[in-house]
Amino acid sequence: MVSEIQKEKAVKFLQYHQDNEILVLLNSWDIGSSKLIEAGGYKAIATTSMGIAASFGYPDCQVIQLQEMIGVIKGIVNAVQVPVTVDIEAGYGNNLSEILDAVSKIIATGIVGINIEDSIEVSPVLIDELEFCERISAIRALSESLGFHLFINARTDSFYTSTGSTPEKLSESIRRGNKYREAGADCIFIQPVWEKEIISTLVKEINAPINILSNPTIGNGITPSIRELQDLGVARVSFGSGLMKATLALIKKVADEILTKGSCNILLESLTPLPTAAEAYRMAIGLNSQL
Repeated sequence: MVSEIQKEKAVKFLQYHQDNEILVLLNSWDIGSSKLIEAGGYKAIATTSMGIAASFGYPDCQVIQLQEMIGVIKGIVNAVQVPVTVDIEAGYGNNLSEILDAVSKIIATGIVGINIEDSIEVSPVLIDELEFCERISAIRALSESLGFHLFINARTDSFYTSTGSTPEKLSESIRRGNKYREAGADCIFIQPVWEKEIISTLVKEINAPINILSNPTIGNGITPSIRELQDLGVARVSFGSGLMKATLALIKKVADEILTKGSCNILLESLTPLPTAAEAYRMAIGLNSQL
């Protein structure tokens, strides 16, 4: 059963991709990070599968058990007021029936959107595009049977897995993107791309809103700014596991300094000014009281 609130959030989330202003999604991995992002003024919450898996001590690529993933998703949905879209990797199933069963259980948590990708473990061989289109169509039919519009963000890993030239990767991404749109996807997610010319071509040649991953570690740090992506016509920008990795990197830096130098300068710097750090903590646990 899909609630009226879930349906309303789904309509709102779909509209965000049609607005003139680009939709910016910082990807969360637990209740605390989700509430902090929401409190920061973001319109929606998007999860990172890698971040959630790492919080359980797992590697990425569907090693985490579906019920563990669902438990985290349900906690996030219940903790925030904004729409929540989730990364379901390749669908948590070995066949279409298992994928539909997984998606049905994930919808039941109250989410409004999913990311689903056309590779397994970022394999050198992509899933056959017709097979992937069948998955998208079946998920769309499932959504319609429940009386609401599940937002499907279809990710193609052509640039990840193809051994061809850049023009060949671009051509395959465009072909797959348009086929996925025809099959029922709402948005096409292509990564890793950072060249403005390639992004512009994807926007022009794919008949769907485009999601780009912002990753300052690729492209020699020349990933376009949010404003530049908006000017290129990108509908949605997300940050994947970047926020989670930055958090873990900070923990490691603090731990290394304490162990090797016996000092806490990095920790102190991250907590300065203290009122700001305390405010972030209150946001993460849902408290609005003043110090």
